[in-house]
Formats: sequence, C-alpha cells, structure tokens
Amino acid sequence: MTHSLNTENGRQVLRLERKLAHPPEKVWRAITEPAQLSQWYPLTCTGVDLRVGGGISFDDGEGTTYSGTVTELVPNRVFAFSEESDLLRIELHPDGDGTLLVFTHTFDDRFMGPATAMGWHGCLAALADVVAEHPVEHPGGSQELHERLVRDFGLDRGTSESTSDGWRVRFDRPLFRQPVDAVWRTLTESGEPGAGGAVPTAFDAKHVPAGQVISAEPPRRLEYDWTADGISVGRVRWELADGAGGARIVLTQTGPAELSDQREAALDAWQQHLEALVVRLHG
Repeated sequence: MTHSLNTENGRQVLRLERKLAHPPEKVWRAITEPAQLSQWYPLTCTGVDLRVGGGISFDDGEGTTYSGTVTELVPNRVFAFSEESDLLRIELHPDGDGTLLVFTHTFDDRFMGPATAMGWHGCLAALADVVAEHPVEHPGGSQELHERLVRDFGLDRGTSESTSDGWRVRFDRPLFRQPVDAVWRTLTESGEPGAGGAVPTAFDAKHVPAGQVISAEPPRRLEYDWTADGISVGRVRWELADGAGGARIVLTQTGPAELSDQREAALDAWQQHLEALVVRLHG
C-alpha cells in the first residue's frame, strides 16, 4: 500500500492506494452496502441513500451518531461522501483481474496525519478481507508504522521563520500511544522543574545551552532561557497536548537576529533530540 499527505486549498489530503484481487463490481458492493461497509469502516453505517445529495449515517456504538452527504457517485467507479467536516473519496480502477483502489481523506489538522493514515491502513486491510470473504481482521497500528508515517509526511522536521526581533524554530511532533503524563515523567526523570531552577536534562538539546526555568505547569508546559556566552538570548518552550493517537509535543525556540546563523543548528539539534526521546519512550 502506498500513502501520501499533501496540502490542497488549505486542507490536508491523505491518499492511499491498495491493489485488491477482485473486480471493481465486487469491491463496489463492499464500499456501498451498509452491512459490508460496516465490517471495515471505523464506524457502523446505519444507512446510505446512493445518490448525489443523499444522506449517509454512522454510529460509533457508544452513543454518538454522525451524518454526511453523498457528494459524488459513479457506479462501480467513484463513491465520495462527507462525514461531518471531513471528505472521503474512493476510486476503483480496473487492474487486470483485480482493482486498484484509491482512497483519499480530506481533513484540517496535518499533525493528525500519521494516526489517521495508520487507522486507514488497518481499515483497508479489513476491506480486503471483506471482498475476499475471509474472516475480517482489523490490524492494530505499530510504533514502526507510526514513525515511518511521521517521516514520510515530514513531521519529524521542524520549521523556521523570521520574526520582528529575530527568528523562531518550531516542531509539532505526534507520538504513538504515549499519554501526556508518561511523556512528562520521562522528561523530568532528573528532577521536577520550578521557576528559577535548573532545566531537567531531557528538555535541553545539545548546542542549545539552557539557562534557568522561567515557568513550569506540570505536566503540560515548560519555558526556559537559553544562553550564549552565559547571557540569556532567547526562549525555549515545551508544550504537551493530547493528540489523535497519543501525546503531541509542540516545541519552539526563539533567538535574536544577530544569532540567525544558529537557526539551522537549532533545527538539527532539536530533530535529533526528539528522535532520541521517541526511542527512549518506546524502549
């Protein structure tokens, strides 16, 4: 299966392709008939009106229902619908005796890409079971797949920008099945931070000398000075938030214009630091 994540018209478009060993007509029934759709889709389909503008409804089995609208319909070729604000589109292309299925999911938050893609990897594997009339299995995600998706989507790399008084680098790093509390415990193994105190070593990247803690709000946030020649020149801020499949780290570092040559070094240092943290979290 192949996958990609691109920005189109300000939204995120996840694309997956999978080959199935059955003709489009058989796959079509598995993606449009509620009983079959419910076997591989992450929600139970409680009804679909197969026409453009027709309604489609889902139930998560825990008391929440979702509704959408069929947005495109070409029998045995294209089935697209909205689910709340997201858009799902499935194309079927004849491929020898089988079918090439092209699945796209349009949503807003790019940093949900790895968790979203991992979920669809499992769903499309289950779809292959449905079409083949095999017992349906929904493969769980793995740390290996999650990290491959993070790298493939470029989410292991930070961004940098100029500001009115210098520069800023920023990382937004999703983690796999690691709750915020667990990440904070790992980061503070050398001691809990407090205003005016030392920065725990796990928050401090190589080549970014830490000064004193400015503020800390366990287990969500830490901010501290970083120094050059012993003088405070900028800020480092760690924030931990709840993401789609685990905690999410938002890390920023600011610096002055006269040290703009350190922006690239900071990007490299934090990328290596976060990769080491991921390895540490997962043993």
